[in-house]
Amino acid sequence: MGERLLVIGGDSAGMSAAAQARRRAPALEIVALEKGRWTSYSACGIPYLASGAVREVEDLVVRSPEDFRSMHIDVRTRHEVVRIDLEARKAEVHNLSHDRTFQLGFDMLHIATGARPRRPDLPGADLPHVHGVQTLDDATSLLSDTARRRPKRVTVIGSGYVGLELAEAFVERGASVTVLEAGPEVMRSLDPDMGALVARALRDRGIAVQVGVSAAAITDKVVQTAAGDIATDLVILGLGVEPNSGLGAEAGLETGVRQALVVDRQQQTSAEGVWAAGDCCQSIHAVSGRPVYTALGTVSNKQGRVAGINIGGGYATFAGVLGTGVTRVCHTEIGRTGLTEREAKDAGYASIAARIEATTAAGYMPESKPITVKLVAERGSGRLLGAQIVGGLGSAKRVDVVAAALAGKLTVDDLIGLDLGYAPPFSPVWDPVQLAARTLLREL
Repeated sequence: MGERLLVIGGDSAGMSAAAQARRRAPALEIVALEKGRWTSYSACGIPYLASGAVREVEDLVVRSPEDFRSMHIDVRTRHEVVRIDLEARKAEVHNLSHDRTFQLGFDMLHIATGARPRRPDLPGADLPHVHGVQTLDDATSLLSDTARRRPKRVTVIGSGYVGLELAEAFVERGASVTVLEAGPEVMRSLDPDMGALVARALRDRGIAVQVGVSAAAITDKVVQTAAGDIATDLVILGLGVEPNSGLGAEAGLETGVRQALVVDRQQQTSAEGVWAAGDCCQSIHAVSGRPVYTALGTVSNKQGRVAGINIGGGYATFAGVLGTGVTRVCHTEIGRTGLTEREAKDAGYASIAARIEATTAAGYMPESKPITVKLVAERGSGRLLGAQIVGGLGSAKRVDVVAAALAGKLTVDDLIGLDLGYAPPFSPVWDPVQLAARTLLREL
């Protein structure tokens, strides 16, 4: 018999690795085990499924188990790995459909167990009307519960990307929504002054936003806080995620930031012949050079690709993360990349920031929308460290220009000199990103 690769996890980080390994190693036996019912789906689309903009769960599936089986990858859904023995090269697997457990041997192992929603340590957090949403199985559970309860009042605890997107989704359904955020402003991935712009957009949409307020307990009918009880029919956890790394950690693999699995540039773990990718492992920040935990679909796909190439006998490395992310909440677009002011300080940089207000197109164009851009740079060198953007249609993807500049280690002066496209429907003569760079250069 030839070698067997066992892949644990059937979403992007797992199946992209399996597909890459198959292309490079046709004789390799590949078995992929997935606890849920779907493979390779867009978890980022779940809020739009909740709002009704996406009609069917299957619309979010990019590649089905049958698609992978046609590539001679043995995909087994509803199979949960409960223990790994690295010395014996065996995994203990529980078949959830038939309620039986068996041992499965492997020569090489790829761990792509993803992340799980963070649950607050408070009374009532495990009640049936409290939902963390990370997988399609989580999504179907939420939709089923919503159909049964028909909630008129929804409370979102936390204000991460998915939490705020789901807040809007339930407003679209006609519910009254309250967002609770323990920090000074919503969206902790932004500096508070930029988060305040997002909070304003939420309030303008009719969403009640309470910042500096933590949930103390959850009951069947209310969320209790120090500021008073909030009547609710449904609770959504928007506190972000944590690495689902316990399986690898219990097997003896090294863990790092937030207990995520430690991997090298080729996505290999601390054990020979064992790789990991996606939300279960840490990354290196491309600006600070420090280990970070970044749970993003783009990162999962890229890391899975790198792992699969190396597993299949090729050579590839992962360049690191910038934390580039975009979203849209209540017709307001949000983008960020690199380091915020707070993150730059934590990383030991002496930084300076500039924030400007402009328009997405020439001011006389009917499609022109307000946009706020904030740039962060290193004092002295002028090296760009990060950017945050909040504004109307046409705002968020401008952050990609800064992401490319960060990858090239450009300075503020370099950014000003970039030959960016211009026409009145797309931008003022000075693009808002370059306008912010000009302002920052004066500060420098």
